[in-house]
Amino acid sequence: MQRKNIFIYIFALTSSLLMLLPEHAYAQKRHRQEAVALPDTTAWFRGVAVSVDAVGAIQRWVSDYGQYEAALRINLKDRYFPIVELGIGDADREEVLTGIHYKTNAPYGRIGIDFNLMKDKHDIYRLYAGARYAYTSFKYDLTGRDVQDPVWKTQADYGASAVSCRYHWAEAVAGVDAKIVGPLRLGWSVRYRSRLSHKHGETGRPWYVPGFGKDDSSNLGATFNITLEL
Repeated sequence: MQRKNIFIYIFALTSSLLMLLPEHAYAQKRHRQEAVALPDTTAWFRGVAVSVDAVGAIQRWVSDYGQYEAALRINLKDRYFPIVELGIGDADREEVLTGIHYKTNAPYGRIGIDFNLMKDKHDIYRLYAGARYAYTSFKYDLTGRDVQDPVWKTQADYGASAVSCRYHWAEAVAGVDAKIVGPLRLGWSVRYRSRLSHKHGETGRPWYVPGFGKDDSSNLGATFNITLEL
């Protein structure tokens, strides 16, 4: 008899739970629908940020080429970030074996947009993907040791001055940054550069292109950004 009563009790409890499940599932579904239906009330304009790149400056300090770069970024709804990057590229290199000396110093610029890929777009961490269009117009000087004419045995100067070049290229960008304290954010990006068009000048390919890097090197680049978000 006691076993029968236990069975009846378990059956009644199970039936009650099964009856509650549809109502609970419906409540959850309704809650999700209401959450989805809530409009995004984030203001369209969320501020601006200014940043500098440490990688290019350190590269110029420890080697014979590099760049000094700053950027202005606009925050739209914590999701879209139009950006302008401006810099000065500098190179001063002499080949030990050939004695050829290459020198240039010129501005460059990029314009593009980044997208915050984080699900919670208001998080202090941001994961970016973006693109850039870049351009530079520059001149370089090329000098070297005198060469001897094999026929007349005379010495001839080797080099060129103020050789004019132009470069257009595109960049695919991926990066992260995070809020450190107050308006300070730190982050880094990796970039893949692809040349769109160019004018080399009469002496051939330049050794270094401001903003692009060494013309015969890898298409990959990187930045480490120190940012103040206002």
